[in-house]
Parts: sequence; structure tokens; C-alpha cells
Amino acid sequence: MKKNTDLGLLILRIAVGLLMLLHGIAKIGHTSFIEEMLIDKGLPAFLSYGVYITELIAPFLILIGFRTRLAAAAYVFGTLFILFLVHANEIFMLNNNGGWQVELLGLYLLGALALFFTGGGKLAASSYNKWD
Repeated sequence: MKKNTDLGLLILRIAVGLLMLLHGIAKIGHTSFIEEMLIDKGLPAFLSYGVYITELIAPFLILIGFRTRLAAAAYVFGTLFILFLVHANEIFMLNNNGGWQVELLGLYLLGALALFFTGGGKLAASSYNKWD
């Protein structure tokens, strides 16, 4: 069987981009709980707008394959922020089925990290820039 790396990267982009994009769409106009969480941690409330970068802009760019590596870097930074701000007490925990408590976030994080190193492939809106 012939290897098709570009098709594999497209599938990874769809998985990482589309699934997180749905989380972002659900948060449009509903970030007050994030603001409260940030204030409780002693951080400025305006950082709550980072959710739009992490869960809307970066996933959309990843999905279409435009500046995939740059978008993946922002996505990784945002998911690390989520991991340590929201789920810090769950990092070393297992769920009732024996899986990692934050495995979904881990999959998003590692998928985006893989895209940061590989780029979006040739089946992308742009594939010739160093950030693609």
C-alpha cells in the first residue's frame, strides 16, 4: 500500500481543528465563567479572550491549512494554559475506566504538537510558507 502522508495530515487537521472549533463556537459570548476563573487565580480577566484564539481562530486556520504550524503553536500554548489553569488537579489522575482524566485535552494538545512539527501537508490552503 502506498503511503499518503498528506491525506493523513488532512485527517489530523480535521480532527484537531473541527473538534476544538465546536468547543469555541459554544463559548461565543459565554466567557464570563472563564473570566471568574482567571480572577480567582489572580490573573487579569481580559485573558479570557484567549479562548477565542485557542478554540476558534487557531482551529479554523488548522482546519483549512493556512499557517498550520503557527496556528498549531498558538493552539498548543492555549491548551497548555487550559490544562494548567482548569485541569491542574486532574493531570495525574485516571478516570473510572482507567484512562487519563484529561485524555481528550491531551489528544488535542499532542495532535496540535504533531502538526506544529509536520505542517499541514500539501492538501492545505497554503503549503509553501515556513509556517505552513
